Order: sequence, then structure tokens, then C-alpha cells
Amino acid sequence: MTDPFPYEIDETLWDEACRRAEAIREFLKRQASSATTAEVGKLAAEMGVSQATAYRMIKLFRAGGSVLSLVDRKRGRPEGHRTLDEKREEIIRAIINASYLKRTRPTVSQLVRDVHANCMSAGLKPPHRRTIVTRLDDIDLQKRAQRRGEQKIVKATTPVPGVFGASRPLEVVQMDHTKADVFVVDEETRQPLGRPWLTLAMDVCSRMVTGFYLTMDAPSRLSTSLCLLHSVFDKSAWLREREVTEPWPVAGLPDTVHVDNGADFRSRAFKRGCEDAGMAIEWRPPGEPRFGGHIERLIGTQMGKLHLLPGTTFSNEQELGKYDSKRHAALTLRELERYIALDIVGSYHQSIHGTLGRPPIAVWREHEGDIPLRLPQDRLRFWLTFLPKQERTLRPTGIHLFGLRYWSVALSADVGRSDRRLLVKYDPRDMSRIFVRRPSGNFVDARYADVTLPSITLHEAVTARRTLLAKGRREVDTRAIVRTAMVQRELVDAATKKTAVARRNGRATHSRDTITPLGALSTRQAGARPAERAPRPPARHAHALGRDLRR
Repeated sequence: MTDPFPYEIDETLWDEACRRAEAIREFLKRQASSATTAEVGKLAAEMGVSQATAYRMIKLFRAGGSVLSLVDRKRGRPEGHRTLDEKREEIIRAIINASYLKRTRPTVSQLVRDVHANCMSAGLKPPHRRTIVTRLDDIDLQKRAQRRGEQKIVKATTPVPGVFGASRPLEVVQMDHTKADVFVVDEETRQPLGRPWLTLAMDVCSRMVTGFYLTMDAPSRLSTSLCLLHSVFDKSAWLREREVTEPWPVAGLPDTVHVDNGADFRSRAFKRGCEDAGMAIEWRPPGEPRFGGHIERLIGTQMGKLHLLPGTTFSNEQELGKYDSKRHAALTLRELERYIALDIVGSYHQSIHGTLGRPPIAVWREHEGDIPLRLPQDRLRFWLTFLPKQERTLRPTGIHLFGLRYWSVALSADVGRSDRRLLVKYDPRDMSRIFVRRPSGNFVDARYADVTLPSITLHEAVTARRTLLAKGRREVDTRAIVRTAMVQRELVDAATKKTAVARRNGRATHSRDTITPLGALSTRQAGARPAERAPRPPARHAHALGRDLRR
């Protein structure tokens, strides 16, 4: 059985693994070369493991191990771990939100009294004060301070404006979304589809764009994850597919990913994936856009380039004037993606940056030899961690996903063996293959069942299916269906009445095979020839008959 994904680990086990990882990182910083047995013993006591286990964990981290390797593999909850029932948990949450997180700043003692009163009213045992305080500690300190109007705490937990920066490439990568200021058209009909969303990632030190993702869907964990994957991996093959010849040398895991407070950046899968790969996440303070100034300026630059395209919406209504964006729209999503890629690698990277005074690619090249390039140890697993998922049943015909059918010889052994739904990972940018987790836990690469089909995106697959269904609905003759239903109804009513009348009059139809009594035979029927009516006696009685005649 392969290791689970980070987001599949129990919260308590994962937090403990993160604590161990941090302890080992600090230990390795202090002990650059070798460590004594006593020092390792002290680390083992800090982590709550045996000395032998501590040595094993140190070895894993020196070899580039991950947080996942430190997860306790024992089944069940950790010893001594206790949880409240959901009813009491809900009461605590409700009282905290309704009574404690207010600008009147009620005390913790008042919160405890309110929780105890509500629990006793519901016939439940009141939780201990420490349990309630622990739930308060789970709330982000800055969020709690803002809700309660505790400005000193808000100020103490807010970074000082103007000091955010990076000393080397890939130390900090910023990510953000924007709705593109241009309409795109459908691949087949060339009719306007709408304005796509662009997710960009940028290295703060060199100002190089590290990756991007363009989609018609609103910002989500999917767009965030796909942008990060594009940012981390080598882009040579991606550029060749889009016939872009200029280089894009950026690749590698960033030390820190700097994002806003959107729900897509706070999803469990995204956070766990980053933590497992050793990437820290920093969220910009709510209502403080200046902390994302680098990526905001880049987005502004990119949108300015799109204002030159047919179908642009410009930045505001004054600029738009009487220009009909939808009517002038000309580029498809693929064409716009290639246009943006060309602009990034052939124009933006090569032009002098206002703050740097140099082209971003020149700054990158200058530090390229000194960049500690980190890539995921298991590249496929890292990739699968951030891909979206579905669950599907394995049929004898394969895996069916978004109207497409996939098959792999490796799945043959699983057909009909289990009713369990299988986890399926897919890349919306290339639907020619998917990854299926077998009941054994291993992932297999499944391709189109029809190998002659070309690679398409998920958006193209969904649009094509929607178009086909719409065409089918247009081809349906509703009037003919109604007319036929009325005729069928009249036929059934008439048949029912005929049968009822016939049964009342005793004229039910009998089978033609009814047996006729022997006495009812007609004279003609009974008038068979004598030879036929008097068959010849058997030979064995001939002698006896002769004796009787002689007498």
C-alpha cells in the first residue's frame, strides 16, 4: 500500500509530524556536521520517540525527507488523545462566534460560564475550562484580535509595510488571480464565451514569472494548484507544444509561497501539499493589498498588454466607450494562453524592470548558479497531490469520466472484483490520460480507450458534451411524442372496454385447440372406410380363428 496524500492524514497525526520536522530542522542547523549520542537523545525526548527512531528521522531529513515520512503509522488515535462529542463541540463554536468574538471583549471566564450553561440546558456534561481555552487557541490570533477590536495584537501580528522582499530567487513566490480584460471565443463556433481567469506566480527577487494558469472557471484550489505545478516543473515541453522558442528557465520549489486570504489558498489539500514539500505559506493580512504589491503590479502589466487585443474590455467603462467587446472577440482560450506565454518570455522577461533597473531574466541568470534548486523527491506523487480528484466505479468497459472513457491493462485484474469506487486524478489541461488508484493503493496511468482521439482540455470536453446534448434536445420532436402518447392512450382505453364487454356477455374467445367430444363427430367424419374401421387381426390369432370356423 502506498503512502496516503498529506491531506488524507488525521489532523492530530499531521500536526505532530510537523512538530517533529521543525525540531529536526533546528537540530540540523545547530549540528552542521556530527552530533553526540547525548544530543540525539535530547532530540528524541523532545519529539517523544526512541533514540533509534530519532537517528532514522535525522537520516531521512538529511536525504531530503518530507513531513509525510514522520507521520506516526500506528493505527488509532495517539495515546491519551480525547475528543468531545459533536454536540458539545458545536455549542463551544456557537458561543465563541456569537458571544466571545465581539468588540465588547467579553472575558474567557464569561465564555466558560456561557458554554457550561448551554451544555447543562441541553442535558450534556460541561467541558473543562482547558478544553474551551484550547478551542480559542485554535483560532488565528490576528483574526481573533480583529474580531474583538484588539488593535495592539493586530499591530503586533502585522508585518511592517515596505520590508517585504527576498534576497535570492525562489526565496518567496507570490501568487494571485485576476479576471482577464478580454473576451475569448469558442474553438468550434467562434462565438463569445466570456472572460477567463488568469492565475500568476512571480519570484519576488528577480521578478520572473514562475508560472501561470488560464481557465474559464472562477478561482479555486484547482487553478491555484495547477499554477503552482506549472511554476515548479521544467517548462521546455510545455513551450514546445505551444511553439514558443524563447527560454523560460524558472523551475524548482520555492521556500515560501505568498498568497492572499482566499479560500482556494487555504484549502486543506493545498496547505498539506506545500507543507509536505517543505514550502511555507504566508497569507497577506486582510485589507492590506500593499503586501501583494509585486504581483499586483505584474497583473496590471499583463492586463495592459491584453488591452491591445480584439475583444478587450479595457480597465473601465470610460476607456471602453462604445466598443463592443463581445462582437470583436477573436481569440480562443488556447490562443490567448499562447499569446500570454509569448509576452511573458519574449517581452516581459527581456525588458528593463522599473524597480530592478534590469531585465528580470538577467537577474535570474546572475543568481542561477547560486540558487539551491529543490525539486520534489517523488515528482509524480507531488504532481498527483495537487491535481483535482473524482471517484469512479471501474466498469468492464473502463473508467468513465466527463463523458470520456479510459482504460489500462493494469486495471484488468480489478474488473468485477470490488464495488468500491476508485480515486481518479486528472489534469484539466490534458484529458488524454488519468491516474487511477487501484484497490492495492498503487496508481496506474490510464489512457483514452480510443487511442486515436487527440488530447483536449477539460473545458473543451465539457463544452463539446454540452453542445451535443443541446443539439440532441433541438432534434427532439416534442409534438410527435405527445401525439404518439395520445394514440397509445386511446388504444389502451378502447381495448380495455372491449375486453370488459366481452367478459360480461360470456363471449370470451377460446383456444382453437379445444378437444371435441367423440359423440359430436359428424356422419362424414365417422364415415371412414371399412378397412380403416376394422383393422386386420394380429397374425398370432389366425389359427384360433380357423378352428372356430371348422367347428
